Amino acid sequence: MADASYPDDLLYHPEHDWALIDPTHPDIATFGITWFAQDALGEVVFFDPPAVGSTVTKDEPYTEVESVKAVSDVIAPLSGEIIEINEALGDDPEPINEDPYGGGWMVKVRLSDVSETEALLDPAAYQATLS
Repeated sequence: MADASYPDDLLYHPEHDWALIDPTHPDIATFGITWFAQDALGEVVFFDPPAVGSTVTKDEPYTEVESVKAVSDVIAPLSGEIIEINEALGDDPEPINEDPYGGGWMVKVRLSDVSETEALLDPAAYQATLS
């Protein structure tokens, strides 16, 4: 498993999800779960990818991950349309534990309301919610 980290270039949702806004296309974001979430879940054994073209709504579940402990909803940090999924996770979800901010990304979304990013947390504010 990866060491605890909360990269500075990400925005965080209180439900332990992150969003990386594409600097060249600010209406595109990559989503995943945080180090805290994957650590709490334990070994992730299954990722149920949503369909490309489906819509996600901020603060609502958009997929599930299954670990050796439980099945958990993954919450959308922002709203929009899924334009890409990390298909590699369907065959091997290990990167969610090993590299939650890199190879463990889950979906890319074309945002429907970029202003929703203002409600997300920076790394320090997110980490403050963990204690």
